[in-house]
Amino acid sequence: MLSKIWIKNFALIKELNFDFHKGYTVITGETGSGKSILLGAINLILGERADFSLIGPDNDKTFVEAEFDISNLNLKFWFEENDIDFEDLCLVRREINKQGRSRAFVNDTPVSLQQVKQLTENLINIHSQHHTIALRDKNFHLGLVDVLAGIEMEVEAFSNDFQLFKNEKKRLKEEVERILKADSDREYLLFQLEEMANLRLDVVDYKILEEELIRQENMDEITTSLNAISNSLLEESGSLPVLKSLKSKLEKSRLDDSKLVELTQRLNSSILELEDIALESVNYLENLEKNPERLLELTNKIDSYNRVLQKHKCLSQNELIELERKWKDQLSLATEGQAMIEEREVHIRKLESKLKVWANELHQKRNSAAIIIQKEIASLLNDLKMPNTTLQFELIPTLDLISKGSTAVNMLFSTNKGIPVQAIEKIASGGELSRLMLAIQCLISEKKQLPSIIFDEIDTGVSGEVAQKIGNLLQRMGNNMQLIAISHLPQVAGKASNHIKVEKFDQEGRTLSSLKQLNKEERVEEIARLMSGSEINEAALINAKSLMDEI
Repeated sequence: MLSKIWIKNFALIKELNFDFHKGYTVITGETGSGKSILLGAINLILGERADFSLIGPDNDKTFVEAEFDISNLNLKFWFEENDIDFEDLCLVRREINKQGRSRAFVNDTPVSLQQVKQLTENLINIHSQHHTIALRDKNFHLGLVDVLAGIEMEVEAFSNDFQLFKNEKKRLKEEVERILKADSDREYLLFQLEEMANLRLDVVDYKILEEELIRQENMDEITTSLNAISNSLLEESGSLPVLKSLKSKLEKSRLDDSKLVELTQRLNSSILELEDIALESVNYLENLEKNPERLLELTNKIDSYNRVLQKHKCLSQNELIELERKWKDQLSLATEGQAMIEEREVHIRKLESKLKVWANELHQKRNSAAIIIQKEIASLLNDLKMPNTTLQFELIPTLDLISKGSTAVNMLFSTNKGIPVQAIEKIASGGELSRLMLAIQCLISEKKQLPSIIFDEIDTGVSGEVAQKIGNLLQRMGNNMQLIAISHLPQVAGKASNHIKVEKFDQEGRTLSSLKQLNKEERVEEIARLMSGSEINEAALINAKSLMDEI
């Protein structure tokens, strides 16, 4: 609910800090006193487009902030999604300046106007004779039936399952397309896999084969090098015999000289290392065999491998192995795909069958409830002096499932006896729609938690008993929600629990507007003024008290 509002430098309002209350509140005031200015400020809070001409003369900017008690609303998820601190008392602020800039904040966090609208549409709604467009919306008609039938939660559950059903159908379509593509590529896949199979990528290491090929191609150079190594190390005049002789001399002459001992040890290590090199060279040389047939075989294998690498733009054997696995999966999909499709189709048919049964149950519940809803609305409209009104919900089964079942709704309306009902968007006037919306909102408020509602002079053009009935209806709604009505009718004002008067006055050569919370005595005078004008007589005061005594 709206609990506080702060307004500064906005049109005729210099500075205003005002508290609102639960239940039904009426706002009255003379024409031009500033009631529309208050609505304009609230519209800023709702994220509506700013009118920069309304910035007052005290500064180059205006400021409007509202506090909402959201402790009983399920809105924490919105704050989490938008990374804004959640508090039971939520502050929404708009600032606009003469340079044409506008800023918005929620709990002191900068937000976009879109975010403001997303939030505040759950907090407060404004209704007037120009705000009944929802009555022309087919989705609103269906939602209205569901709320008043008490099946809103069941419909939401159906919608969730219907979305899962649609997702399954979408996945099936994608799967069919994949399978069809795989099937059309079957010959190509078989050819590519046969080429891969010839490479035997799972058992042949082509890096080792490449090393072997290099050896075969350079056999003469390798043999010459190995022979040179073994000869230079092992021949009588070679390095090893010379080093061994030197080592022997050192061992005889070292005479416990530590430096000579160190040199002897290093020389011995070198001899051991060179002996090992010589031995490995000889062994390697003995195992080398120039084989022209093997060279040709290796060349052909490596050429085939490199050709496939280049063909598929792969950089390694592992990439080829991964590509082969992918093709095998595609070929398997083409082979087993039809069975997968049939299995998925059976699953989807079961889901669809379940949803159709459920949708039919919802349709029957709507049909049963529609008769009662029509009577309830007709009764309220009769109280509002629309006795010859006929309202019908035409519930039409749809051929296909939709997100809320299999029901389409036409709201049919007639306000005159003997005149056939027609689609409401074609026949109802603004005043009739306004009273119909009031009756509908009254019934809805008894079924579910609604945002705070501001009715902006929806009683325009009515008087007498109709005005009194509107007052009764607003009072009834106020038992379940916060409701604020801007009115000029005493019958409507008399039913309120709280009364605010908008006043205009002159101060220091400037006309200003303010709000005043009226006590019981002030309320009597204000309601009497609404009845008799500026000259309040005793009869008007008595009548005002009479209206208030009916509260």
